[in-house]
Amino acid sequence: MEKTHFYEFVNRMILPLFTGSYVAGEIESSSRDLEVALGKGNSVLLKPTKSDEYRVILKRGQPFKSFEVNLIKTILEEVSVLAESNLENTVYIQKLQNVVIEKALIDSITSDIASETIIGIISSLERWATRTYEGANVSMGIFVNLATIADDTKQVNYSEIMDREFFARITDGVSAFVEFDRKGTLIGYTNLKNTKSAPTISPYIFDRVARTCNDKRVGIVLTTRGEILIFYARQLMFAKRNGKWCVYSHDEIIRLLYTNVSYTAKQIRRAIYNTALDCSFGYMGACIIYLNKDKTKEALKLINIADIISESHFEEKKQMELAEANKLYNLNNTQVLTEDMTFEEYLTKFNFIKAKSIRNIIAGKKLYELDRKLLENLVGIDGATVVDFDGSIIAVGAILKIEAGSLGGGRLAATKGMAKYGVGIKVSQDGIMQGFSADKHGKVKQIFNVG
Repeated sequence: MEKTHFYEFVNRMILPLFTGSYVAGEIESSSRDLEVALGKGNSVLLKPTKSDEYRVILKRGQPFKSFEVNLIKTILEEVSVLAESNLENTVYIQKLQNVVIEKALIDSITSDIASETIIGIISSLERWATRTYEGANVSMGIFVNLATIADDTKQVNYSEIMDREFFARITDGVSAFVEFDRKGTLIGYTNLKNTKSAPTISPYIFDRVARTCNDKRVGIVLTTRGEILIFYARQLMFAKRNGKWCVYSHDEIIRLLYTNVSYTAKQIRRAIYNTALDCSFGYMGACIIYLNKDKTKEALKLINIADIISESHFEEKKQMELAEANKLYNLNNTQVLTEDMTFEEYLTKFNFIKAKSIRNIIAGKKLYELDRKLLENLVGIDGATVVDFDGSIIAVGAILKIEAGSLGGGRLAATKGMAKYGVGIKVSQDGIMQGFSADKHGKVKQIFNVG
């Protein structure tokens, strides 16, 4: 593969798979060097073939895990075979490269006959994604047991039953699953209502699925939206959404949310990420702002006091508005706040039902202390959810003053506008999660795009 084509392939097919990664140049290489190897400073070195005299440096903030290195290696091996075919149709080549990505993803968590079984099951699910049963889209759930081979008396294979009409009613992809062995032989049915508790990283709706999928079991889910999700090692590993496969680098995104490494900050970052993930797979729009420790006062200037639900932040905002109202150029201001007005008096006097209700529901708890389903629903309220550095929820459903100075604007504009004070996450209704933050020069940049 020519060097320019290899760089184009890396940028188009490799980088999107690994959140936060970027090409950081290249170094010289010899035939003694491996095509893919860990480098210094959270980097991976890669080249098309052993004979190439350069290696591209792929970097990100967090070290690459062994399965990710194996994934890159598998992708390049498959692409190398494809390159040897000397195909000339560019569109066809790109389609085949997408198939290569799919195969490499599965090969990174298992191999041989089990990999073939999973790829075959995915193909069957993709056909169901374009079909309906009794006029409705279907959802399905499959387990592949990597440690089991059924006895020879069980002769029902996935290829014989998954395309049949009756199969649409056996599973639902949330609690009801059928299980095949590594060769694809049907071995049973599982109801997930009594799964054992275990730490997972997964959308809340699929938490029981993730708990069940240890390193001996792969879970494959087809959603009613035609998306395919892969669970392994008690987490959501991969998903095919909007026609493309993506790798969920959970730890890397959590790291990108904030630089503070205290234990509490880690809890907050994980709670924020979980909430964004829940909204993503709940197909609801969301805007979450996580403020840096020294940026709260600046951010409060852009939040309407009627949207604030935290008493301490109300008091700080009140003082800001009183100071502004007392300036000489505000002689015509009809001030409604007074120095001795309490938060409850303010909410009651102007009948701010939303703020009063959410305040009572949250009951003074920090973000990471709230139920995940409640958080998903709160963040889904139109407007922005603003969280202070310590996990205090400042506002829910807030209409923010964006740069032009007017109230309103889309979620993306609000997210970017507030990202200069910390990290802004925008979740679109089609599931895409975008993160933004300011660099050392104050310029807001995208730090991740997943889904």
